Amino acid sequence: MKTASVAFAFVLALAASSFATSADAEVRILSSPGGQVGTFLDLFETIRQTGERVVIDGPCYSACTLVLAAIPSDHICVTRRAVLGFHGARSVDKRGRFHSEPEASTAVLDAYPEPVRAWIRKRGGLNSRMLLLRGRALTRIYPRCA
Repeated sequence: MKTASVAFAFVLALAASSFATSADAEVRILSSPGGQVGTFLDLFETIRQTGERVVIDGPCYSACTLVLAAIPSDHICVTRRAVLGFHGARSVDKRGRFHSEPEASTAVLDAYPEPVRAWIRKRGGLNSRMLLLRGRALTRIYPRCA
């Protein structure tokens, strides 16, 4: 899982650097299981600075959903294949055990745009269960890509 998210981040970073001079360029998220929060925040900050549009065109889970916090809503669109997966923040100890991080979960929730926060709260908030935002519920918040 860690390798997949690093590879995904690398592909996005290449796309961002390739189009950095064009305001009409876009970055397409095809599939991401998530990964290290810092890696995604750094990547999305770079994309935000370029002014590129982000097309969510497949599963975007866990740390990938931080794209919603880092990129202005008017620079994000979704396709029919888009699925956003949210869960509470967690850490892993030296033995490989997961531990919930309630304070980090609150900070992450607060970083999302209000319509996303409201959708998550209506479903019980961020916890160990994966919440999937897709279809009509997603297009009520973000427009379909043209």
